Amino acid sequence: MPINESTFKVLTISITLLLTAFILSLVVCIVTHTSPQSLLTSIASEEIRFAIKLSLLTSAISTLMCVVVSIPAAYALARYNFFGKTLVNTIVDLPLALPPLVAGVGLLLLFGTTPFGAWLENFGLNFVLTPLGIVIAQFAVNISFMLRIMRSTFEGISPRYEYVAQTLGCNPIQAFLQTTLPMSKNGLMAGGIITWSKGIGEFGAALMLAGATRMKTETLPISLYLNMSCGDLELAIAAATILIVISIISLYIFEQRGGSTQLY
Repeated sequence: MPINESTFKVLTISITLLLTAFILSLVVCIVTHTSPQSLLTSIASEEIRFAIKLSLLTSAISTLMCVVVSIPAAYALARYNFFGKTLVNTIVDLPLALPPLVAGVGLLLLFGTTPFGAWLENFGLNFVLTPLGIVIAQFAVNISFMLRIMRSTFEGISPRYEYVAQTLGCNPIQAFLQTTLPMSKNGLMAGGIITWSKGIGEFGAALMLAGATRMKTETLPISLYLNMSCGDLELAIAAATILIVISIISLYIFEQRGGSTQLY
């Protein structure tokens, strides 16, 4: 039986709506599992408030690190050709495909068993079983997202603007700061938002490196894990609900800033 355009349209839209309903059902099951009063009481608890503060602090620091590192790295990958560029592109994109638990094992070995880790510890930078470990775990897992978005953004901006700025007396750094960087603000905003959101939700690598210690390395995902493990569903659902709200707001801002065109 031949399929006309109308039938094909109905089929594709139906599949989209079914997928939407499936994802929405997951969210609804979580937020409706408990009463609003119990949810607010759990969110106001000392443990959840600590997890919120630690999550916000660590994700803000790791996102700032991702922004600072990704801008020059993404610019180099977008603008210049150099020996081994394809290999470098593959390696810096590796965290996108690497399971966070595997990244966490690598971080634990790097900072816990190598002379480099011991050297950093002499300067007071101990990443194993500390909040600093959460920051570096978030950075290691999320830098590739920020890097890919910024690389795509820079590739979409013509280098002619910088050439014109240099003919007017700017050096290469000034030309970049005055032309390309301001023009990349949408990509920078979209990348920062999605990286921050993913940082708040990071679990696997943070668990392996920083551990799961209540009121010490307890971020919202760790709090969800700990409370589910001991059967305290009220606190677990409170942590999950906060993560859902953050994700929805972040994705909305991401889409508003044109983020959907930055990932490929």
